[in-house]
Amino acid sequence: MRHRNRHRGRRGHIRRFLEPCLLLMLRMGKSHGYELSQAIAPFGLGEVDLSLVYRMLRQMEAAGLVVSKWDADASSGAPRRVYRLTEQGERRLSAWVDDLGDTDRFLHRFFDTYADQAAGGGSDDL
Repeated sequence: MRHRNRHRGRRGHIRRFLEPCLLLMLRMGKSHGYELSQAIAPFGLGEVDLSLVYRMLRQMEAAGLVVSKWDADASSGAPRRVYRLTEQGERRLSAWVDDLGDTDRFLHRFFDTYADQAAGGGSDDL
């Protein structure tokens, strides 16, 4: 039986994965929300609602992971808020890398076990 709300769970995972993606992009240099939303596209999150990106940035700023300031540079058009990573954000990113590495190893073992079992021709009945 398929789970009715299959995509609802995916959104939760995307939302959770958004933080490390934004932290990584900010580690590469300061940026504004729209630019960040475009930069995370290669991670395969699909089209992420810009309001979700800005909400996450505000939460990260409240947590001390990033700081922001208004950039009123006339060459870039309207003023926009530019974010940069803090030392605390760098530590959080490092913790994410450790956690995601553990998850990656778990998933590889899971998929390898599944593939081995599938190649064996089925399952034993209990």
